[in-house]
Amino acid sequence: MQLNQTGPGGAGDLDLVVYQDDLGAVGHEAFVLHGELKKRADIAGAGADKNGSGTTMRAAAELKSHDLGLGSELESTVEVWTSQVKHVLQACAHISNHLDYSKKLYAREDAKIAAEIRGRTGTLPVSVLNDYFK
Repeated sequence: MQLNQTGPGGAGDLDLVVYQDDLGAVGHEAFVLHGELKKRADIAGAGADKNGSGTTMRAAAELKSHDLGLGSELESTVEVWTSQVKHVLQACAHISNHLDYSKKLYAREDAKIAAEIRGRTGTLPVSVLNDYFK
């Protein structure tokens, strides 16, 4: 995939544009998804007893104690599910944090450029503007 080859406006429109509102919205949705997924997808800890063992894992242990193969399979299912949920949670956190960081970074850069431009007298040479696009 080459983003610099074509764009919505054809060959002359080569810039990828992202607005801060877009970054904020995506970051917020990733944050919300992280919170909801963390609350609702924990089958290993759901109904935890005083020892921290959830109802699903207790059911797996009970089945295994009666020599039923389903107990081991249920235990494996919980372990795989938990692992996958952790990966998705980590991805949501990474997206949210990265977009928050990017938004703040670009806001600081914009403020710095604005301050530099305001501090100049007269017109701003094109060579100075070109430095901001490198």
